[in-house]
Formats: sequence, structure tokens, C-alpha cells
Amino acid sequence: MDQFLAQIFAVIHQIPQGKVATYGDIARFAGFPGYARHVGRALGNLPEGSKLPWFRVINSQGAISLKGDSFERQKAALIQDGIEVSEAGKIKLRLYRWQP
Repeated sequence: MDQFLAQIFAVIHQIPQGKVATYGDIARFAGFPGYARHVGRALGNLPEGSKLPWFRVINSQGAISLKGDSFERQKAALIQDGIEVSEAGKIKLRLYRWQP
């Protein structure tokens, strides 16, 4: 599992400013296709104050999956990153999706 986390975090670390990737994209790029939920779980367990750009990871529908305060935090971080986010938390994947 440690190797899994190392791969996942290495991929997320590479997402450039102004781009997003889906949980599934991250899993695939890290060599673990089909492990999107595991990516979400790993991000949910990040320590407070992590420098990883976790906020650039969204769901396959191009939306923020988080709720409440976490939703607002991710939305604000994405907007600050230069990404347009709708009131409902939707991001245009065709514009902002990272294609390494």
C-alpha cells in the first residue's frame, strides 16, 4: 500500500497550476487503473497542511465531490488556481483536464 500511495502522490504532485485531473486519471497515470476510490480515500487521509495540490483532483463528472466546508475550500483553491468553477462545483474538463 505504501508503494501505491507514493505513486498516487507523485502523480498528483505533477498536476500543473490551472489544470485538474479526475480520481480515475490519477489512478491510471500511477499504474493502478480502476482504483479511483482508493485515490479519493488516500486524499481524504492527507495530513493537515499537506503541500500536495489535492484540490486539483475532481470526480469523473468534472465536479467537486466534497461537501460542506471542504467543498468551499476546494472550490476557493481551484478558483485561486485560475480554474472556472460553477456555483454547483462543476469544472469544464475539456478546458482544464490535465493530459500529461
